Amino acid sequence: MTNVFGATSTTDEVLSGINLQGKRILITGVSAGLGVETARSLAAHGAHIVGAARDLTKAEAATAQVRTDAAKGGGRLELVELDLANLKSVRACADRLLAKDEPFDVLVANAGVMATPLGHTVDGFETQFGTNHLGHFVFVNRIAPLLRTGSRLINLSSSGHRYSNVELDDPNFERTPYEPFVAYGRSKTANILFAVAFDERHRGRGVRAAAVHPGGIQTELGRHIDPTRLNAIIEQLNQQLAAEGKPPFQWKTIPQGAATSVWAGVVAPADAVGGKYCENCHVGQVVPDDTIISAISEGVRGYALDSKMASALWKKSEEMVGESF
Repeated sequence: MTNVFGATSTTDEVLSGINLQGKRILITGVSAGLGVETARSLAAHGAHIVGAARDLTKAEAATAQVRTDAAKGGGRLELVELDLANLKSVRACADRLLAKDEPFDVLVANAGVMATPLGHTVDGFETQFGTNHLGHFVFVNRIAPLLRTGSRLINLSSSGHRYSNVELDDPNFERTPYEPFVAYGRSKTANILFAVAFDERHRGRGVRAAAVHPGGIQTELGRHIDPTRLNAIIEQLNQQLAAEGKPPFQWKTIPQGAATSVWAGVVAPADAVGGKYCENCHVGQVVPDDTIISAISEGVRGYALDSKMASALWKKSEEMVGESF
């Protein structure tokens, strides 16, 4: 690649000169934030976007600019209903897509929730693990036959995975005191491990998978976070950055945040990102598991890329959802 992108690169910069005419891309969570911008930028370059959202009325309003830019760039947008916190909805959406039998070139598993109070999905799973991981686990695996040779799965994770590895013996916090960020960390680690396992299973047929961290962005994803807690996290991060001789933390814009998703999905070489964790438009470096937790700084914990743990999570996930893939 001749272009080198980084933390401040935007979706339009990453996609400059790229024609996506004829490409079909499915994106979950197109009713706000990163999902909308990911859809907009790809549709503006000619892609046919299938956007999935729980609330279609909200999504319809949120994607007005997507349709405008798609019309200018030769792309398209269609919306489908998908509630990742309800496996009946997940399976129904997957079944409708399978019935249409129209293949995809990229699947961006973008939707998610963050640091929610203790709660449960319709199926009784802890809200964050159930929505962020298990909902996507069933959905992606069910429509995997629609991923054509050369396609990619991009799982939205977070450097929040540093808060916790997955806990397969107590995924629903039945014996563990609930802590919102620990639960978020478990779900985001699961997103990475799912990409690792999916890549191992499908690379033989030319389908690759990667996980991406978009960076620190102010969207409605953070609506459950106590501002005092957030300020403390940023203060801790700035102390760490200062010790490393780096400038203070700055929020990314939404176009900067979505850039890594589109970079990993349609720009970077498949072999470079397959089975990897990407951030700031490059492949992230593995950092020791005992380094200081920082919710937004660079690097991926080794446990999140562990093949054996990825396989164990896959098996546990199948047991929890009552379906084998």
